[in-house]
This record gives sequence, structure tokens and C-alpha cells, in this order.
Amino acid sequence: MNEKALQRLEYGKIKEALAEYAVSYLGKRQIAELLPITAMSVVRAKLDETAEAKSLLQHGASVPIPSLEGMENILELLGTGYVFSEKDFMHMHQFLTSCAQLMRYMAAKSGAAPHISSYAASMYTMDALKSEIERCIRHGQIADSASKELMKVRKRLAVFEERLKSKLDSLMSRHRSILQEHVLSTRNGRYVLPVKKEHRKLVKGTMLDESASGQTVYIEPAEVMTIQFELTGLKAEEAREELKILSDLTALAESCDQQLLTNVETVGTYDFIFAKAKYALAIGGSNVGLNDEGIIDLREAKHPLLNRPMVPLNFVIGRRYKSLIITGPNTGGKTLTLKTVGLLTVMAQSGLLVPVREGSLLSVFNHLAVDIGDGQSIEHALSTFSAHIQNVNEMLQFADRSTLILIDEMASGTDPGEGVGLSVAILEELHRRGSTVVATTHFTEIKNFADVTPGFENARMEFDADTLQPLYRLRIGEAGQSYAFLIALKLGLPAGLIERSREITARGLPESLPQGTQAAGPEPAPDEASVAATDDPQEETIPVPAPLPASVKEPEDTAQSVPEEGPRSFQLGDCVYIAYLGRTGIVFETEDARGNVGVVIQNQKFKINQKRLKLHIESKELYPDNYDFDIVFETKENRKKRKLMGRKHAPGVTIETQSEE
Repeated sequence: MNEKALQRLEYGKIKEALAEYAVSYLGKRQIAELLPITAMSVVRAKLDETAEAKSLLQHGASVPIPSLEGMENILELLGTGYVFSEKDFMHMHQFLTSCAQLMRYMAAKSGAAPHISSYAASMYTMDALKSEIERCIRHGQIADSASKELMKVRKRLAVFEERLKSKLDSLMSRHRSILQEHVLSTRNGRYVLPVKKEHRKLVKGTMLDESASGQTVYIEPAEVMTIQFELTGLKAEEAREELKILSDLTALAESCDQQLLTNVETVGTYDFIFAKAKYALAIGGSNVGLNDEGIIDLREAKHPLLNRPMVPLNFVIGRRYKSLIITGPNTGGKTLTLKTVGLLTVMAQSGLLVPVREGSLLSVFNHLAVDIGDGQSIEHALSTFSAHIQNVNEMLQFADRSTLILIDEMASGTDPGEGVGLSVAILEELHRRGSTVVATTHFTEIKNFADVTPGFENARMEFDADTLQPLYRLRIGEAGQSYAFLIALKLGLPAGLIERSREITARGLPESLPQGTQAAGPEPAPDEASVAATDDPQEETIPVPAPLPASVKEPEDTAQSVPEEGPRSFQLGDCVYIAYLGRTGIVFETEDARGNVGVVIQNQKFKINQKRLKLHIESKELYPDNYDFDIVFETKENRKKRKLMGRKHAPGVTIETQSEE
């Protein structure tokens, strides 16, 4: 899987949240190394394991997963010549005891959880090692019964210690008056008497130390010196015997190193599986169906990282269409939809249950490509557009039938006209390769492309135009609007400015400043105006687009298309040529009293004086079956009918598709 794509989907945050439910170092390690799997059979097995573990937890079962405390250090030191301590063997004994409990528990749950219970069948009890540890070590200390030699040494130690104690008690009583305090002290492991400095010559023995003030000297009495030498020798002999016992236990543990390693790894696997199950319970995760055909059917899906209530997402792709174009207002949930689809896909391929309703379906993809965010980079001198193109170029390196591609805000960051053309070409190429594509956009041209192209479908994020609040519901099969004017009005932009924006959007950019902003001058004659004037104060003049550059030539067949006879009235559906613009258009409204004709030019309506129009193609030639032109625009149904009859628009002709809404 593409690492950048996983980062953009915040896959790392999922792993961080999951790691909080692991209790062992191996469980946390497996989570840190977790990546989406591309083999569908393996993904199916991992999901089923997690579902079984979740079911056990839901039924209140307390799973006895052993603690791995101290085991990491033990496994690292096995076979290195290191002799384990009593504490190490206590950790080992506790681990083996817990392993036996886990094995019994999983054997009892083999019917309810056949997948995860099978792991315990591979574990070892290691009864010999466990019994030997129990025999030799008790309460963290080596037992007297660990060996006969140790028992003999400790018995002699006990005799000499008792003899030493009696002797010291006698000396304390005899020298009570000259002692600084009536407490036995030790120096360098040997017992001494705390004698006042001025009486030090009254006690026979060796002075081993002196207090900081110099008022007390610590004397080892001569009467106990021999006993203490004997004790020192016996303690050294005891230490040698204990080391021998620990060495024998270490050798036994090393002979079971593979069994210990297997048990530790199995416990780590159980910790990992039950961490996934606990996380599934926390986010409301469910098991899903799988396929490798690019079909996704999410029912009431939620984004697992969203810390606030989310309107459930219902999302379908991959059956009738493999490319979905989502439109709608800003902050309406388009990007969240992309992230939800992508993140739930990689979570499922990681063996994680996802927050959806039962019966949902996800596809297993080999590749994932995500272009979300503007990707600007000062360090790498990348603009928004350059970053988008770089992402698309990376997608094209591996895009195929097993690729999920998520693109946010197509055609952004550059000239809208060129951006739309480039976006459509990219969508066509990805569709040709069979990739599953989900993209968001604000551009009408891309929506129109998806509306008429097989394999594509539109969708919109619902928006309440009355309250100006996004509803965060995805409706597939309908194209949406951006609601930019309504949202801008809500955010406080002046109403007059909004109205002017609507006017410019509807009529196109004016050729000159609006009336009242330029010096007054004589009105041009009607036949000299580029757009016909009108006396009706309620009907405003519609400005026309600027002429084409000089490099754009008039169609070669224009002369042949213009009839030889005198002027004629233009009919609905006629294709006309506007010489001073160098463009063609379609008549949508016949000539009025002032000689102005309604013409559609590149999806925009204009009124142009009939003197400036030349017939390019008659409506009979364009629609030879005498179509009814009472409607201004061609509907999707009529367009399909014309295509089925094998008829096409003439070159240069643009007819706007009437929205199904």
C-alpha cells in the first residue's frame, strides 16, 4: 500500500488508538508493524478472528492472557551464557502457569471461537521446567531442598549464627556501661560493638571503624572473630551452591528455548487479536463481506476518528458504475466521505472491524491512491496544482482494476477551463484502466460529463437551502450545487454584491463597466451594437463573450452553409455563425420585434441582432426528423434517442443538457 495514501487517511492515528488496548510488548509491536493486507483469503481470516474475539468479550468472558513481564529480557539472554536470577525464574514460572490457564480456556471455547482457539493448540506446557522451578525456588528465594549440599551448608550456617548471637549477647551485657548505645552494628559484613572512645582499651579486639564525631569506635571483639571467619567461609560456600543450582535451571530453560519462544509469540498474537476486539467494541465495529471486484457497499458507516456525532454514510460503488463524482457545498462532508471510504477500506484490510451496519461490503484492493489536501510545499517549490499533478502522475504508475483512487477537488488550483479538460481526461484514463474512483468537484462541466458517460455516476451532499445548513447525507444519482451565494450571504457578504454575482454568473462577464461607471456618450445604433438593445426596462441586455483570437479560423464550410437567397427568419434549432465572434451557436428563441434572436453559445444564452447572424446548419439538417423545439435545451432522453438513431451534432455545435432535477 502507498505510504503517502495511508498518511493522508490518518491510518497512523488508528494504530495509536489500537495500541492503547494492547498490554504486552509483543502486542504493541505487532500493532506498530500493522499494514493493510492484499490477499483476500488472509484478510477474511483476520477479520473472522477479530469478530470471534469480540464475541467472547461481549459475552462477558475474562480471557486469561498471560503477562509477558520479564519475558522479553529472558528471551534475549537465553543461550548467551547468562545465569538467570531467582526473579527471572519467578517471571518464567508465572508465565508458564498462565499459559496453561490460557490453553485450558481456549480448549473450552473451541466451539464458539474455532479460529482463535487453534493458536493455543500450538502452545507448550513445559511441565518439567515448571516443576523444577517450583522445587528449587520459593517466594523468590532458592529453597533449602534445591540440593543436598545446599541443605548441609545452610544447617552449618544456622549453627554458627546461633553461636555468634549468644556470644554477642554475652559481650553486650558485660560491656554495657562502656557502650555508646546498646545496639549491635556491622561493618564490612562483620558484627562490632559501639564502644565509647575513652574506653576502647577495655575491649579486646580489632577496631574496624570510627564515628564521624570521633566519640564512638566500632570494635570486633576477639571472642567472636573466629566464629565470624567461619561464617564468612560458609556463606561463600552457600553462594557457590546457589549459583550451581541457578546454572542448572538456566540450562534446563535453554533446552526449552523454542517452546518458550513459541508460547511468547502466541501470547503476543492473542494480545494483538483481543486489542483489535476491544477497539472494535469501542468504535462499534462490525464484520464485513469481502470481494476483489471493486464493489463497496457501506451501510450507516462512520469515521472512526471523529470525536463528535456523525450522520451515518450510505455509500455504493462498483456494480453499475466504478467512478463516482461527488458535488456539494464546502463543509458539506465531501472530503469526510472520501476519507471514510478510504480509511474503512484499509482498516478492513488490516483485519480491523469497521463502524458499519451488518451486511456492509468492502473490496480488497492491491493499491490505494489518495489526493486529499492542496499539497503545497515551500521546501519542494510545489504549487497546489503542481502537487495535484504530481499525485495524479504517481497514480498512473500503478492504477489498474485493483486500485482505489480518491481525489478531492478535481480541477482546482489552475485555470478552470483547462483544469476541467485535464480532469475529464484523467477520469477517462482511470476508467479505461478499470480503477475504482471517487472524486469531489465544484465544476458543472465535470458533473455533466459524469451524467452522460457510461460507468460514471453523480452524487451530492445534501444541503438545506432554507436553513443554509449542510445535512451531511450523501445522495447518489443526483448532482449537487455549491450554494456559494447562499453561504456567502449567510456569512455576511452584502446582498447587493451577491445579486451582482448571480447576474455575472448567469450572463457572463461584461465587455465594459456596468452602466453608470463610465462617461456618458451617444448610444450606438441598433445595428452597430454587439448585443441588441431593448426598450423594456425589465429585460436587460445580455453581453456576449469576447471574440476568438485571430488564430481561430472560421469554419471552412461556412460559405457553403449560408444560403444564396436573401435574409430569412431563423428557426428554433438552427445552427448559426456569429462572424465577429468567430463562433457558432444554436437558436433557442426566434426573432423579436427588434430583430434580436436568442442564441446559445457554449452553454450561455445571448440575444444577438439577426443582421450579425449567418445560417450555418438548418435545423432540418441537424434534426431531420422534425424534432419539437418547444423546449430550449435537449433533454438526456432526447439525446439518447438521437444517438440511437445515429445522428450527431454538427462540428462546433454545443447544446446544453437539461438537468434531470
